[in-house]
Amino acid sequence: MKTIIKTENLNKEYILGGFPRNIKINALNDVNITVASDEPAIISVVGESGSGKTTLAKTILRLVEPTSGQVHISDQLVAGKGAQPDHTEFLRTVQPIFQNPFEAFNRYRTVDAYLYETATRVLQLDPIEAVKAIEEALTAVGLEYKDVRGKYPNQFSGGELQRASVARALIPHPTLIIADEPVSMIDASRRMIIINLFLALKQEFNTSFLYITHDLATAYYISDYIAVMNRGRVVEFGEAKQVLQDPQHDYTRLLLNSIPQLSRKWADEIDWGAPIGAMSERVMN
Repeated sequence: MKTIIKTENLNKEYILGGFPRNIKINALNDVNITVASDEPAIISVVGESGSGKTTLAKTILRLVEPTSGQVHISDQLVAGKGAQPDHTEFLRTVQPIFQNPFEAFNRYRTVDAYLYETATRVLQLDPIEAVKAIEEALTAVGLEYKDVRGKYPNQFSGGELQRASVARALIPHPTLIIADEPVSMIDASRRMIIINLFLALKQEFNTSFLYITHDLATAYYISDYIAVMNRGRVVEFGEAKQVLQDPQHDYTRLLLNSIPQLSRKWADEIDWGAPIGAMSERVMN
């Protein structure tokens, strides 16, 4: 059984201000997450803004250095003391999908140029093989190369551009894709397209996902494992159904209680025979 991801006593401190009135912020505070499986898995990291989710993603992606602790992916040390992986080899193992696809692509550069660069630089493919790899990745996300070639980011919808981001991440066939709030900038009606895409790609490409989100509803739908973060700490971690159906921590229960329930109808709470002004006041309050 291989280790998909393992963080050991992972810490990240930021110092704000100058001496002698500086303030230490623990963005990550002894984060320990271990998922070992012979099958690919989707691990969701959930929590409110400022809980440390994105810092965790950036640390795993080696965009920021941890203050202490280590990160292992596929049994390889990739971050922390002693980690010296080759950058190209790292990108073959781990790929990112960022929150805003319009910021992930330069508006003055065609989208297929990014895909081609990933295929030639990361996989070191020749031009013909690179195009084949691009076509395979685009087909997997429901796009065609002829519809992407030569087009700029502003010629796509948010959902289409995010699917192109997913295709770019798939080209190296990574072991792990880290998706940081990948559907928060997409129209609500199209979010499930990306979510269901992750589920399909997990099996088709044998790729695991670290899904960073504040949305417990999609996390429950998509996840094999869930880590709940609060103030830089993992307050609860385990199999998704166990965590969300039988939460053990007060913060997890608080998050679950914040999810709108379809069973709670206004009709149950409002006297529809009351004056309109009274009804409006009750709804607003």
